[in-house]
Amino acid sequence: MLLHRPFRKGCYIFRQMSRFVLIPSPFVSHIRVFEALADRLAARGHEVTFLVNEGARPLFVSSAEVRSVRSAGRGGIEAMLARAARPNGPFGILSTVADVSALTDALCLDGPMICRALRPDAVIGDEMEPAAGLLARHLSLPLVSVAAALPMTPAPGIPLPFLDWPFDPSPEGLKRNEGGVTVARVLLSRQRRTIAKWAERFGLSRLETAEDCLSPALRIAQTVPGFDFPRPPQSIFHAVGPIRGEEPLAPVLPFAFDPARPLVFASFGTMQGHRRGLFSKIVRAARSLGCQTLVAHCGRLSERDAKALGADFVTDFAPLGEVMRHAALCVTHGGMNTTMDALRAGVPVLAVPIAFDQPGVAARIAYHGVGERLPRVMVSARRIASSMERLLERREIRENAGRIGREIQGSGGAELAVDLIERAAGVDAYRRQAALA
Repeated sequence: MLLHRPFRKGCYIFRQMSRFVLIPSPFVSHIRVFEALADRLAARGHEVTFLVNEGARPLFVSSAEVRSVRSAGRGGIEAMLARAARPNGPFGILSTVADVSALTDALCLDGPMICRALRPDAVIGDEMEPAAGLLARHLSLPLVSVAAALPMTPAPGIPLPFLDWPFDPSPEGLKRNEGGVTVARVLLSRQRRTIAKWAERFGLSRLETAEDCLSPALRIAQTVPGFDFPRPPQSIFHAVGPIRGEEPLAPVLPFAFDPARPLVFASFGTMQGHRRGLFSKIVRAARSLGCQTLVAHCGRLSERDAKALGADFVTDFAPLGEVMRHAALCVTHGGMNTTMDALRAGVPVLAVPIAFDQPGVAARIAYHGVGERLPRVMVSARRIASSMERLLERREIRENAGRIGREIQGSGGAELAVDLIERAAGVDAYRRQAALA
């Protein structure tokens, strides 16, 4: 089916409409990335439907259709997210692995029937959800893998995304990385068994790891080459920069910032905003340096706890793009979205990683000299203040952040991602000159 719409005076664009099924992980930051893709695809005339686990629907703000599979067990999505927000060493990792394996199980159980009814032309899947690759292969559909977090695509010298190790392509570094893979195989045993089980049921060649389930044709990451560790070019891998929705007009911030004092913005994302003790240390550190603070807790603190922080400004959510125009420093857990937003504005980052790919993001922050990282355990307000002082005073750090920021601004983001998706799905998009009546 061909749709047409004007794309500039005197011209029309014709596109072949396609149907896409999008399978994000049920984390808010990941869902927002997939919603940005869905909105761009819909704007180009395509049909989009989300396929998610039961209980994830309330997390969506997009107007796109959402289909749910049955409950994943272990208390449902809310219980799973609550456990993931409070990781606790190896036992916490094993619990999270069990949770995400249950999500994959449910998607593979009900997903084939739903997808056959939708008759999609392609699947767009989160790298963190192996079910996307399993379902696409089972139904013989093109697959696009999207990394809302750090990409899993391996390269020499690059450690696994959830490790805080530096880039090291030497023989010693490669041996160290192999050891990390060995340990990860043990910790991810539950997930590997789940993937192998469904690969066998679907009649697929042996698949075992989440990496095995990635697209063999197109992998998209919302980072930029200048922020990643060095990796050789790969035809299927594209770092397109932050994948965001349409930016509204710059909002009027409800904060009366003092232009005479540096602004420190602190946020630990939608899952870690309950870290009251850590926020308090950041506020005390900033105050000792004469800085003002804005804390965004993403609705995870009570009004009483938020007030007790003693910050100059506290809110649940803040428009990051606009806030970063005023910030001198961003203190965060190292989530990809917050880090990219800070660097896009040329703002140095102090990372205090907690879980998932955050240690890997923090390692890249240190490697590129755009900030520093501190351990979460036993970190003091004094140590935070020392890092803040260095980041505020050293000109080269801000210059490094500005360099990566310029790369991010010209990276293409969601528009480039959708261009690549259309190409991978075989969408015949072409321009035809036509005189307007």
